[in-house]
Amino acid sequence: MAVKSDIEIAREAKMNPIAEVAAKVDVPADALLNYGPYKAKVSYDFIEAQKDKKDGKLILVTAISPTPAGEGKTTTTVGLGDGLNRIGKKAMMCLREPSLGPCFGVKGGAAGGGYAQVVPMEDINLHFTGDFHAITSAHNLLSALLDNHIYWGNALGLDARRIAWKRVLDMNDRALRQIVNSLGGVGNGFPRQDGFDITVASEVMAILCLANDLEDLERRLGNIVVGQTRDKKLIRARELKGDGAMTVLLKDALMPNMVQTLENNPVFIHGGPFANIAHGCNSVLATKTALKLADYVVTEAGFGADLGAEKFFDIKCRKAGLQPTAAVIVATVRALKMHGGVAKDDLKGENAAAVAKGCENLKRHIENVRKFGVPPVVAINRFITDSDAEVAEVMKAAESMGTKAFTCTHWSDGGAGTEELAKHVVEMADSGQANFKPLYSDDMPLRDKVKTIATEIYRAADISCDGSIEARFKELEDAGFGKLPVCMAKTQYSFSTNPNLRGAPTGHIVPIRELRLSAGAEFIVAVTGEIMTMPGLPRVPSADSIHLKDGLIQGLF
Repeated sequence: MAVKSDIEIAREAKMNPIAEVAAKVDVPADALLNYGPYKAKVSYDFIEAQKDKKDGKLILVTAISPTPAGEGKTTTTVGLGDGLNRIGKKAMMCLREPSLGPCFGVKGGAAGGGYAQVVPMEDINLHFTGDFHAITSAHNLLSALLDNHIYWGNALGLDARRIAWKRVLDMNDRALRQIVNSLGGVGNGFPRQDGFDITVASEVMAILCLANDLEDLERRLGNIVVGQTRDKKLIRARELKGDGAMTVLLKDALMPNMVQTLENNPVFIHGGPFANIAHGCNSVLATKTALKLADYVVTEAGFGADLGAEKFFDIKCRKAGLQPTAAVIVATVRALKMHGGVAKDDLKGENAAAVAKGCENLKRHIENVRKFGVPPVVAINRFITDSDAEVAEVMKAAESMGTKAFTCTHWSDGGAGTEELAKHVVEMADSGQANFKPLYSDDMPLRDKVKTIATEIYRAADISCDGSIEARFKELEDAGFGKLPVCMAKTQYSFSTNPNLRGAPTGHIVPIRELRLSAGAEFIVAVTGEIMTMPGLPRVPSADSIHLKDGLIQGLF
């Protein structure tokens, strides 16, 4: 029998009206701003009214270093949330919104898969409630205001050579990485070098995901540093009078979006910074609201634990005062075989020895999560091609690290396939064994923060910085930004900056190529290796096979 595609499974789902789904966590219909029958935003007034309620338990879902074989982190997050509800717990999930870039590029959608999905899948993966369009518009409004200010006399004295604010687009488009704008004569302004990032790398995206409310959003937007004067005085968005209009564009986008799983359980999907070039977590507002509504909240952080989990702990939890109680590390036998040296085309054959070798990557992530004082458990996202001997190697590796591993079949069985994992997660969350602490203190110098992440999490021997980077560290410290956390922009495929170096490498050097100030988001982005903040499309993009047939979307996955 042919296996149904994700979109076919999603299309056959019986969705409940979103008001019925919201009622499961005591959100009344009058607190919802409906976007059709199955999507809604939750109002600020309702969120504000929950602030004195006790928080539920926060559970992070992270993963081993990703491979082309796939891991299934979002699928596991959804499956675990459904599993918690199946065992009688009041649980919610908090996910990121998908970007159009990967949907039409190479990665595909981000609404889970199989029978552990969030629906309406097509809406979520495409325009959803318009949040990303609002973020793109707010960002580019500031870009337009900046060039307009220069055109009309440049009263602030902005140095066109020191403009830090690019433009953004929610699409993979390598041709826009570096451009020259304002060509075509006097009426079009002063030509200067410019460029585009993908919207998920925008500081406005990070700000939306870290803001506590509209007032905090406007404050952070005003603090964005757009560039410098000739004598290196920082110029902020507030001085361009962009913060108010940007907030207006984002006033609805800041409200969390509620949808449902295939099992009709409530999910917040809100915000979507990438984890390899941004901080990789859904919004603080969605997570904090869910903690007031449910006893257990399952959230994900992007890519492997060296990226998503580290940023979740060191940036999101630090800034929002969150206290995670457990972490689930997702692994697949297929991905571990790749970390053990097996080529993608050879993954079908049994190879327990390669799994055992690849488990060094898993062990490293288990060690790293423990460094934050959070107890881990391993979820084996099981495929029908996995042999018992291969699964046993993963179990053995987890046990050797003093943790447990559970086989999970949520892709085919929904929440029923994660019940044992769900029971163990509840035990961990309720045990009080978590003692969360960030990896580094606020007072540590910026360079030492970067080095600490590189040596402690990536197991690098050191970082390398040329003279301009060393000067930039000092410049940021002297300007008063030394207490900010750092957000590493690094390849997701390896602990090193070489995407082809799988497993658990040690002793490598992490080159720091650029330091970007995100004064509104309140972190420093350290760009390493060859990481790009505007991806390109692959030779054969997913868009090639996406089309409409009889009014239905085909090829979206």
